[in-house]
Parts: sequence; structure tokens; C-alpha cells
Amino acid sequence: MTKKILILSVFVVASCGLAYELVAGALSSYLLGDSVLQFSTIIGCYLFAMGVGAHFSKYVRDEDVLGRFIDIELAVGLVGGMSAAVLFMTFTWMGAPFRTVLYLTVFLIGMMVGMEVPLVMRALNERRTGFAEIVSRVLTFDYLGALAVSLLFPLVLAPQLGLVRTGFLFGMLNVGVAMWTLYVFRAELEALRGRAIRACAVLFTLVLGFGLSDRMVEWGEHGLFGDEVVYSTTTPYQRLVITRWKDDLRLHINGNLQFSSRDEYRYHEALVHPAMQSLPWARRVLVLGGGDGLALREVLRYPQVEEVTLVDLDPAMTAAFANRPELVKLNAGALNDKRVKVVNADAGIWLQKDAGMYDVAIVDFPDPSSFALGKLYSVPFYGLLRKHVAAQGLIVVQSTSPFFAPNAYWTIEATLREVGLRTWPYHLYVPSFGEWGFVMASPEGRFAPPASYRLPMRFLDGASTRAMFEWPPDMPRRPMAPNRLDTQSLVRAFEEDWRQVIR
Repeated sequence: MTKKILILSVFVVASCGLAYELVAGALSSYLLGDSVLQFSTIIGCYLFAMGVGAHFSKYVRDEDVLGRFIDIELAVGLVGGMSAAVLFMTFTWMGAPFRTVLYLTVFLIGMMVGMEVPLVMRALNERRTGFAEIVSRVLTFDYLGALAVSLLFPLVLAPQLGLVRTGFLFGMLNVGVAMWTLYVFRAELEALRGRAIRACAVLFTLVLGFGLSDRMVEWGEHGLFGDEVVYSTTTPYQRLVITRWKDDLRLHINGNLQFSSRDEYRYHEALVHPAMQSLPWARRVLVLGGGDGLALREVLRYPQVEEVTLVDLDPAMTAAFANRPELVKLNAGALNDKRVKVVNADAGIWLQKDAGMYDVAIVDFPDPSSFALGKLYSVPFYGLLRKHVAAQGLIVVQSTSPFFAPNAYWTIEATLREVGLRTWPYHLYVPSFGEWGFVMASPEGRFAPPASYRLPMRFLDGASTRAMFEWPPDMPRRPMAPNRLDTQSLVRAFEEDWRQVIR
């Protein structure tokens, strides 16, 4: 029976150890971007720390193995369980030391986790278990625990509980292992009362943290955004937060501002109307991204439009902007229009399967701050998109800031040209973002900036449109290589550009 308890402990502690690693990687990706870099460095730090812990486990005396195992479980439960909350608060309220705290936390957890399995193996060895059986059972349950969490984390834990609450949950599991081991082996352990009191104190702390998780997240997000948070959710894909200050609604994805309701009309008029005004015959429109429905709102103003397909990865995004009254008012109920078909799917995969042809394609993805987003700005993606647009049709691509991120901007323009598209780059000033850029493209068609608009506009007219397609001396064209899928040069250019201007 005691052997089975120790083997079961391996399953649980392996699950917890991987969970803390995934929480740290996901949280740093949400807050810092570039998921590949964050997960790579965190995994490397964690595995190295496990090696250090395994080395130090040899200094534990044989007669202290079970006691030290319980002590380590309590410590891992406390540090690991609170890690997401501490890291989130550090980022939102202090900022600068976040990376230091992140890697110190990962190293400390990894070192303690690295001691767990060797101590369990030594405990089994003391109970006359054969070496082959020890290795076989321990490693089997260690890998099974890792498999269980790797499946549960993206499908259930992160979207349903959130990262902070998930951390506390696994901390409680570690403490549960410690308390169960304490009970089963109580006859062999010293300082039983002291360890039981510590276990109860740690468990109480974690249960309290689990219950207060929502308040901690709200408090942290208030520190990060400064305004009232009216809606927030963690999905398998991103963290969505909507804030309000007076009459200003703002959408943040993974901490990055996506729009302000006070000036979003400038952005969306510039994104949609030069193309739509130039093609009065356009009947079928494709919107990629833009799950907030704001670009869609502008497209639907044209009475000749018969069908619009909007493809956005995250169903939580489109659901919020289709159902929450303040958001429906903002996009004029665009997502509920009968002419609109909403598809929640990866745009690249969907384009491979879709057989439709469109007169206008509006590409409104978030900036290429990660490799997952960078693939949507790549040569293969634009080559695929080109096949779905009429020869005389138009494609418009949101292309980040040509002033603050010029290398990234002109990389996007070069990528569109690489697949045989004609391009017309343009830009405008949006108060919430500064100077912002787009690229107009067409497979074979011609384009000239509209001199006037059939529909009333808040910002655009002939003069402002003409100015958007003129480039001042401080934003010259740059010769950049296209963004290929295997190298993702755009993501690196984007990070390097913004690193020069963000303090």
C-alpha cells in the first residue's frame, strides 16, 4: 500500500510541476509576447533547475527522505501555487523587475521539483523495491502526469479557471500529496505536529488565494490599464480585457491596446472605405480578424454588399461583441446582420478549405508580435489569400506603424509584393496609436485614392485620403526581405523596432 501511495504521488507531483511551467510560459507570453521565446527560455531554465535539484537531493540523509519530501511538497505548493498571482502583480504594479522575478520563480520551482522524483525513488528503494521496478514505475507515472496536464491545461484549465486560479489549484494538489504522505507514514516521521501545522497553514493560504483570484486579477488589471474593467476573460488563445473611462471603451488583447472608441472611426474608415469606394461593384467581402465587428460595421454601410464572411479565431471575442449591449452599440449590431457569416477558425487553415471568391478582403489581425501571428503575415498566407480575391479586387492589410516600426511595416509590404500583388502603401494618424499604416494590394487591378465618398464620413474626405498615400521624408520606403514562414523575419523586425521606442 505504501508503495502505491508513493507511485501515485509521482503522478501528482509530475502534473503539478508541468502545470507551473505552463502557467509561467503562458503568462509571460500574454504579458511580453513572442510565445516561442518565452516558452523556450522558461523550459530551458526549468529543466536546468531540475538538474540542480536532482544533484542536491543526494545530500538528503536516508533517514530524512520522507520528511524532506513532505517539506519540499509544501514549499513547491506554496511557491508554485502563488507564482501566477505574484508574477501578474509584479508585472502590473512594478513592471521593471518582472523578468527577474519570472526566472527566479521558475528556477526555484524547477529546483524543488527536481528533488521530488529522486527522493521518491530512494523511499521506494528503502522498501525493498527492485531497481528495475522503481525506474519503470516512477518514470511511467511521471510521464503520465505530464500527459494529463498537457491536455487539460489548454482545453480546460486555462480557459475555464484562468492562470491565477490554476496555479492555486495545483498548489493545493501538492499540499494534498504532502498531507496524505504525512498521514500514511506518520509512524516513521519526526516533528509530525509541526509539519501538520505548516501543511494546514499553506493549504489555508492557497484556498484563500483561490477564492480571491478574481479580485486579484481585477486589482492587477486596474493597475495595468488604469481604468474600470467592464469585461475580461482568458480564452485558449488570448486574454481579452475591455475597459471604460467616461465614454471611452477600450479593447486590450494580451495587454496590448486594440482600439479606443473615441478615435477607432479614424482607423476603421481608413481600413475599409478607400477599397470599398473604389469598387462599387463589390458584392462579396471577406474580413479576416476584426472580431470586434468595427471593420464589419463600415463594410455593411454599402447597400450593394450581399455577403460578408468574417473569420476570427476566438469565439469569445465574437460572442462578446455580438451580445454585450455596449459593444453591440459600438459596432451597430454588425455581427448580428443577416448578411454576415461568422466563422471561428484559424484564418490560414480556413482559407485552405474555403472555395469562395471575394471582391474585397480586409485583413485586420493584431500586430505580428509572436510567431503564431507572424504566420498570418507570411508569403504562404498571402499567396493563399491571393487565390480567393478577384483579379480586379482589392486586399487591405493592417500593417503596424510605419513611423515606430518601419522595418516591420515595409516587410509586410514586401511580402505582399513577393506573391505577385500590386501594392499601394498608406498611413494616417490615430491619436490612440500615433502614426499607423496599411497596405492596399490587388492581384491585377488598378487603384487610385478616392477623390470623394458616396457615404458620409467622420474623418475621410478627398484631401485626407490623398494625404494618406503621400509619404513624408521621415517615413521613407525601406528595402526589406519578405516574411517567409521558416524564418519569420517580420516578428524579429517588429520586436526590434518597438524596442527602440518603448521605455
